[in-house]
Amino acid sequence: MLEQIHLLAAVTILGVLEQAYFFLQVIYARRVFGISPPKISGPPEFERIFRAQVNSSEYFPIFLALLWQAGLFFHQGLAAALGLLYLYARYCYFMGYRASSSERLAPIYFSTGVLWILLAASVLGILHFFLSHYMGLNIL
Repeated sequence: MLEQIHLLAAVTILGVLEQAYFFLQVIYARRVFGISPPKISGPPEFERIFRAQVNSSEYFPIFLALLWQAGLFFHQGLAAALGLLYLYARYCYFMGYRASSSERLAPIYFSTGVLWILLAASVLGILHFFLSHYMGLNIL
């Protein structure tokens, strides 16, 4: 069983570490710009860092669900590779947004594309499972 999920687990841990890094960047920015919680507004530099972290956190559950479904029902190696691409794109998104709001666009489009591929792999894998398990059809 563990051979079927070890890559997914590794990518999940990397994702959690990336989220922790983003959280720490917000804490650091709060200290630099003197913005105490619960305030979320301040100089544009702070607001971009804060928004980048929040946006990344909002997409993280979607990413995890699709990563695991694609990995379990379609192919673990492909899902893990796509997961690494997604995490890299999210890092580029965060760093780009931190520098300028326009620098976030290419990485967000790329990471969204990766999510769509994970979704397609998930749907295809689950469809294959249902058709093969309940109807005896093998579409792959």
